[in-house]
Order: sequence, then structure tokens, then C-alpha cells
Amino acid sequence: MEILLNKLYEQNGLTKDEIVYFLQHLTPDLKKKMFHLAAVTRKKHYDESVYLRGLIEFSNFCKQDCMYCGLRRSNPDVDRYRLTEEEILECAAEGYTLGYRSFVLQSGEDFRYTEELMVSIVKNLKARFPDAAITLSMGERSEAFYRALYAAGTDRYLLRHETASRSLYESLHPGMSFDNRMNCLRILKEIGYQVGAGFMVGLPKQTHEHLAEDLLFLKEFHPAMIGIGPFIPHSATPLKEAAGGTIEDTLVMIAMARLFVPDALMPATTAMGTLDPTGREQALSAGANVVMPNLSPLKFREKYELYENKICTGDQASHCRNCIEMRIIASGYQIELSRGDNCNFISTPEKELLL
Repeated sequence: MEILLNKLYEQNGLTKDEIVYFLQHLTPDLKKKMFHLAAVTRKKHYDESVYLRGLIEFSNFCKQDCMYCGLRRSNPDVDRYRLTEEEILECAAEGYTLGYRSFVLQSGEDFRYTEELMVSIVKNLKARFPDAAITLSMGERSEAFYRALYAAGTDRYLLRHETASRSLYESLHPGMSFDNRMNCLRILKEIGYQVGAGFMVGLPKQTHEHLAEDLLFLKEFHPAMIGIGPFIPHSATPLKEAAGGTIEDTLVMIAMARLFVPDALMPATTAMGTLDPTGREQALSAGANVVMPNLSPLKFREKYELYENKICTGDQASHCRNCIEMRIIASGYQIELSRGDNCNFISTPEKELLL
């Protein structure tokens, strides 16, 4: 086992069989050493910086019916909302005043936000906050949509692959195509976005083999960002009786992903903080280096319920910023409020011409 861990640290990779064996025989002492090596690896690329992104959850409408998600279209109890363009800009303005220079606009797959509307939103954000990075997370769209939004000034796109196993993916995403998901990721990267992928830990019927496939996919695809969080069951979904993921298992995957893709930006997710009050700090210790405080209007926070009992839904944006900053500093890290691009990102002249 020590040999496998050293190989992972030194070569940033293992075979599928080695990953499965490693997960099956992982001891507490070896976990502790792996978390340390993951932190060392992160430090090589990003020092002790933790990058803050201002999160704006602008719509909880979704056309999809994912088995695990509280926003699934079949849930009649969701109090749906949509932010107007001006409301989105107001959220960003508040965040900009608080020091954020990176904004993440996230929604369900809501096609009321057309290409024309999103281009207008992104252009206005860039006009008002030219030194800020804009990330979109809106699910699967057409190549034309992705290209138009990139040309408008969008810098990054988050689209978690959820699971690299075709059979597991299809069992969790009725009416959706595994091939289309992967094709969207490929297109986004080809266009020039800094792309984020990622998966959940603790899904029903998820095996060590599935997790190995996720890590190998991340190694091959090499995304700029990797989001990994625990599966948390929602009472209004078909998976309400499922056990859910654990902090410990998720930390293992965060650390292994850091070792497989050393230069990735990796969030310590709100879901980790929901399962454990120190969950985000533990994720940082295992190799994560991004935190996304919420800038959404307070009256809508609780309505964006991917899972239940989400933390920080009642905090003002300024309180959220101050709270997480104190916790990050107390954990021995440094707050970074810049754009926070991937360490290997180089802005291209072609993008500047598009803008």
C-alpha cells in the first residue's frame, strides 16, 4: 500500500486495478499520509492560497429529472424562482464591493435563459466588472450556445460529469445521454473555456470500480477545475431512503483527485460543510483550494435546494464572506480574492479579439 501511495504521489496515476485495491485496503494511517501528500501537491501549484468565488444561484427551474436532485422537474413542492438580469447584476455588484473578482452563475437547466439573454448578462457583467472572471454552470446546451457565451466573455464553465460509468449515469439520469454529457465537456474544452468536471461520492450502487473510472476520466480529460462532494439524499426524490455519502469517503476522493490532477482548482463544497461543521476545512486539508460563498438574494437561498439542510442560507453576503475568511485563516491558509485562474491558464489573443 505504501508503494501504491508513493507511486500515486510521484507519478500522479495508478491503474484501475491499483485504485480499487488501494481503496479496499486503505487504513487510517495511510489516509492521513495521503491527505498530507495531497496538501503538499496543492502547495506546489497554489501555495497556501484559497480562492473565493461569489456564487449566484439565479434559477431553480430545471428541465431534467435527475434521481438525486431536489430541483428535479418532478418535484411539485419546489417554490420556483428566476432572477432577472438586473437582480443578477446587483448580486455581482454586492460581491464586487466585498472584494470578489470571480463570480459563478449557477442554475438548473432552465431554457428560459436563452442564448440572447445570457449573452446580455455576461456582456453587462464584463462591462461593469472588467477585471472579474465569469463562470457559468447551466448544464447541457448546444455548441452554438457555448460558443456564443464564450465570445461574450465567459471564462469558465462547470459541468460535473457526475459519474464516468455509463450504466450508473443512465440509472441516475432518466432521459439524458451519457454520450452527450461527455461531448459537452469535450466541446467546452475545445472552445477554450476553463472547464470544471467532477462527481458525487456515495451514490447508490456506486462501487470502488466506479470511483476508479472517475479518477481515470479526470486524469485523461484534465479539467481546470474538479468538483467532488458527498451525495446527500433529498426527501422529495426517488433516492430519499438511500444512505448517502460520508465526509471521510469524500475526503479520500478529493485527495486522490488532487494527486491525479495536481494543478486543478478544487472547491471545498458547501455539501461538505452541511455534513460536518468543519467539512470545508477538512476538504482544504485534503487538497481542495476553492470556497464559494453565496451572493444570492436571501429570500431565494433556501429555494435552491439540491439537497436538504444546506448551510449558510440565512447569512448576509458580508457575514458569509467574513465568516468563511476567518475560518480559512484560522486553518492556516491565505484568502485570495483575485480572478483565481488555473495555474496553467494563459489568456489567448484570440479570446481578446472575440471580446
